[in-house]
Amino acid sequence: MYSSFIPPRQVRIGDAAAFVGTTPRAIRHYHEIGLLPEPERGSDGRRRYGYEDMIRLLWIRKTADAGIALDDIRDAFADTASAGADSDHDIAGVLERLEETLVAQEAELRRQRTAVRRMRTEGSRMGMLSDLVTSRLTNLPEGSVRRADLDSLLVTERIFGPLGAAIQATRFIALATHSDLREESDRVDAAEEALDDTVAVDDPRVAQVAAERHAFEEVLQAVIEDSDLAQSDDALLDSWDASHPVTADEGEGEGEAGRSSGRGQGSMSAFEATGKMPYDFSPARIRCMELAGEIAAHESPA
Repeated sequence: MYSSFIPPRQVRIGDAAAFVGTTPRAIRHYHEIGLLPEPERGSDGRRRYGYEDMIRLLWIRKTADAGIALDDIRDAFADTASAGADSDHDIAGVLERLEETLVAQEAELRRQRTAVRRMRTEGSRMGMLSDLVTSRLTNLPEGSVRRADLDSLLVTERIFGPLGAAIQATRFIALATHSDLREESDRVDAAEEALDDTVAVDDPRVAQVAAERHAFEEVLQAVIEDSDLAQSDDALLDSWDASHPVTADEGEGEGEAGRSSGRGQGSMSAFEATGKMPYDFSPARIRCMELAGEIAAHESPA
C-alpha cells in the first residue's frame, strides 16, 4: 500500500521561514516595511502562507542575498505592480528596476569615493572645501593656512557658496604670505577675545580694539590691492560670471551681490545664518564689531 502525501495549502511562519532560509523575525520585518503583504490569520490567530507568498519570499531572499537593500526591492515590486505588468513579466520588471537602482548606487558610490580620495589628498579639512577654494590654497607654504582659517572658509562656503569662500580665501593667502600681517592679525584677534563677559560694552577698551581692528583691515586691504591678489579676485569673478550666467529672475534686484554670491544648493542667506550659526561672543565683543563697522562706514568715500 502506498502512503499518499498531500502538501499543505498553507504553512505557518516558522515553516515558511525554514523553507526559504530566513527567520520568522525577518518575515515579520518584510510585513512591517510593506515588502510582503501580510496574509490573513487562521482561526488560531496565526499567519498562514500560501504558494504565492512563498514564491515572493524566495525572490526577496534571492535579491537580498545579491546585496540589494530591502527598500529598493520593495520599491521595485511596487513600481512593477503599479505598471500593471503581466504575471509572466513581473520578475523581469522587478529585476529591471533593481538594475536601475544599482546603476544609480554605483554612480553615488563613485562620487563618494572621489570625495573621500580628495579629502585624503588635500588633507581632511582642506578637502572638505570645494575645488574652487582649495585651488587657491594648495600652493601656499605647508602649515601657513591654519585650522581656524579653514573653519572660517567652511562656514563662508555654507552661507555664500564656493565663490564667496574663494574670495574670502584671498585674506588668508595674504596672511600666509606676509608674516608681519599674520603677527598683527594675531594681536588684534587676541585683543578681541579678551573682551569677554567681564568687560562692559561701554568700557574704553571696546572702542580701542574696534579702532585697532579697523586699522588692521585697512592695512590688509592695501596689501591685497598692491599685490596680484586683487587681480586674481577680478579674474575669478569674471570666470565665474562666464560659467554661471545669472538669469533675469535670479539677478533682478540683486546687483553686484547677486552676481558674486555663487551660492550653491543647500546654502542659505546671511540673515538665515545669523540665527542658526552660534558664536560665543560677549556683548562687549559684539559691540566692538559694530563700532569697527561704523568706523569703516564713516571713512568710506560717499
